[in-house]
Amino acid sequence: MRAVIQRVKYASVTIDGTVKGKIGQGFLILFGAGQGDTREDAQLLAKKTAGMRIFCDDNDKMNMALSDIDGSVLVISQFTLYADCRRGNRPSFTNAAPPAEANELYEYFVSLLRNEYGIANVQTGVFGADMKVELLNDGPVTILLDSDELKKSRHDR
Repeated sequence: MRAVIQRVKYASVTIDGTVKGKIGQGFLILFGAGQGDTREDAQLLAKKTAGMRIFCDDNDKMNMALSDIDGSVLVISQFTLYADCRRGNRPSFTNAAPPAEANELYEYFVSLLRNEYGIANVQTGVFGADMKVELLNDGPVTILLDSDELKKSRHDR
C-alpha cells in the first residue's frame, strides 16, 4: 500500500464541476492499494500518517503533527501509484489491487483516520471517478509511504 502525503495550505477535489471535498491546512493524501495489501497495511499507514510530524513549530522545525495544528485531510484514491514503467512507454497497472478490494481498503484507511486517530475533518474524492485535484503544496513537503517498506523497518529492529 502506498500513500503520497503532501503538506498543504489547502486542497480540493472536483468531480463533474462540483467540489466534492475541500480542506484548509493539512495533508493531501494520494492513496493506492496494491496486489496482496491487507487491512494490516492500512492500519500501518494510517498510524504513521496520523503521527507524522511535518508541520513547523514556533522555531520553524518540523515537529508538529496534524493533531497539534488541528489539521484536515483530503484522501484521493489513486491506483496509478502502482504504475510499472520498467518496459516501454505505457505504464502497466497489474500491480494495483482489483477495484473492489482497493475501494474496501481505501474506505478502511479513511475510517481509521476519522475514528481511530480522531482527525475531525477527513474529506475524500470518489473512488474510480475522474477527479480534478487542486492544492497549494506547503514547503513543498511531500512524503512517500510504502507499507512494505514500513514492515521491513519494523522487522529490522
